[in-house]
Amino acid sequence: MDLSHFVSSVTPSATLEFNKKALDLAKSGENVVKFTAGEPDFPTPRPIVDAAIKALNEGKTKYTNASGIDELRKAITVKLQKDNSLSYSPEEIVVSNGGKQAIYNVLKALLNVGDEVVIISPAWVSYEAQILLCGGVPVVVPARAEKGFVPEIPEIEKAVTDRTRAIIINSPNNPTGAIYPKEFLRDLGNLCVERELFVISDEVYEKLVFDAPHFSIASIEGMKERAAVINAFSKTYAMTGWRVGYSATSMKVARAISKIQSHLSSNVNTMAQYAAVKAFEVDTSSMVEEFRKRRDYVVSRLSQIGLKFSKPAGAFYVFIDIRSFLGGRFKNSNDFAIGLLEEQKVGMVPGSAFSYEGFIRMSFSSSTEELREGLDRFDRFLKTL
Repeated sequence: MDLSHFVSSVTPSATLEFNKKALDLAKSGENVVKFTAGEPDFPTPRPIVDAAIKALNEGKTKYTNASGIDELRKAITVKLQKDNSLSYSPEEIVVSNGGKQAIYNVLKALLNVGDEVVIISPAWVSYEAQILLCGGVPVVVPARAEKGFVPEIPEIEKAVTDRTRAIIINSPNNPTGAIYPKEFLRDLGNLCVERELFVISDEVYEKLVFDAPHFSIASIEGMKERAAVINAFSKTYAMTGWRVGYSATSMKVARAISKIQSHLSSNVNTMAQYAAVKAFEVDTSSMVEEFRKRRDYVVSRLSQIGLKFSKPAGAFYVFIDIRSFLGGRFKNSNDFAIGLLEEQKVGMVPGSAFSYEGFIRMSFSSSTEELREGLDRFDRFLKTL
């Protein structure tokens, strides 16, 4: 039996695959240091957990509106106004099963078969796969390492054709930690208005910023109607397994998204939605400060080792240049990552997973002790090459 060509055109998530390899080694008894998954090592704050328990005890275990409970959508609109100067009504918010489904919902609402979507590489692994699953065509525009992985408008403009429907941006960025400057976003907004392009703005790391403030492209005049703001509770509140994200769009797009979600998954887990309402009351600044300390430690160690990289301004990743170590034992970043895992039991994700060969992504969402041990092993590995 033949499978759908949409499914056959994509591969499993490389980040989850490498995370699985590391976990399998650990289960077999190996002492593995895992820098693979984009997941805070902090527990979900207790008030959030208690809110879910309270919802369970109150019998809040039934279906909800496919777009999310009213309390959560209202809380999201307050957050967007307060933090991002964005004015949305609750009806323009759709709560989804994580930011990942929120992006898929938007793509499904926008794309016809053959429509093109511009993505900036290094790009999160699921953008390309989701575009393909929706029948679209991903068009990759590389951002240069020497420019701090901030894309250039002329390069984006060259990639736009009559088939281009949308562009996906991600700031703070996974895997580089780059934060796109306000000037760039204004220029991109002008291009989108001129060429009638839609922007999907993935802002899931917006609270994890160290060196520059976050700015949403949807706050630029004329962009709300042609933008989808994507966010989630996973990173900011250490709620990766709770699977709660959301999209903020124009009413027309929100209605289409809600229709799609009503058939795909009905609503998000009910008690998780009540937990998410509580999350907005939780102060996570101490977690952000800890990530800043870890970032500074990792940057210092990598500099001592003599590696090239761009200092991440946000998120909890550093994208390391390994081009000088390729061509001998290891032909590409995938081979390098497998060698590092097998020989030193350190898990990282190859740059090829992000459509950017010659680099490797290290997550610093681990304890300082694990970071120290893993970087010691990484240093030993490099000295064998």
